[in-house]
Order: sequence, then C-alpha cells, then structure tokens
Amino acid sequence: MPLPEAPTRRPNNPTRRQADSKANNDVLIKGILCILIGLGVLVSPYFITSPGMQGIVAKTALVGWFSLVLGCAFIGVYIKRRLAAPQKP
Repeated sequence: MPLPEAPTRRPNNPTRRQADSKANNDVLIKGILCILIGLGVLVSPYFITSPGMQGIVAKTALVGWFSLVLGCAFIGVYIKRRLAAPQKP
C-alpha cells in the first residue's frame, strides 16, 4: 500500500500564525542586534583613545564585518518571510 502524499499547504490556524509571528520577530531582533554589534566593532577604534586598546579592537574588524553581514542576512530572511506570509483576512 503506497504512502499518502505529503501536504503542500501549511495549516492556517491562529496558534500557528502566532508562532510564526513570534519566530519572525525573533529573527528581526537578532538581525538588528547583529548589525548594531557589527557597527560597534567596526566604528569603536575611532573613538578609543588608548593606542594599545585601539590596536586590539582594530584587529577584530573581521568579526565586525561577519556580524554585519549576518545581521543583514537575518533582516533579509525576515523580509522574505513577511512577503511570503499570507495576508490576514
């Protein structure tokens, strides 16, 4: 006996929509925080007065760029999910 086909649509019930909304908001918050951390790491060497500390923080620029790109990716996922979500009746 063959197995039934997999469902093609997700169930449309209020609890499911609420869980999806919370997951989308979490992705948005993660994206904003990653962007802020990345910008903080990239910009902070210009405001640090100690040359030693300035050099240490300047060496972490790769981490700042990674955080910035990761934050932009999270924001992109959030936008993609919002555009793909069905409209409320």
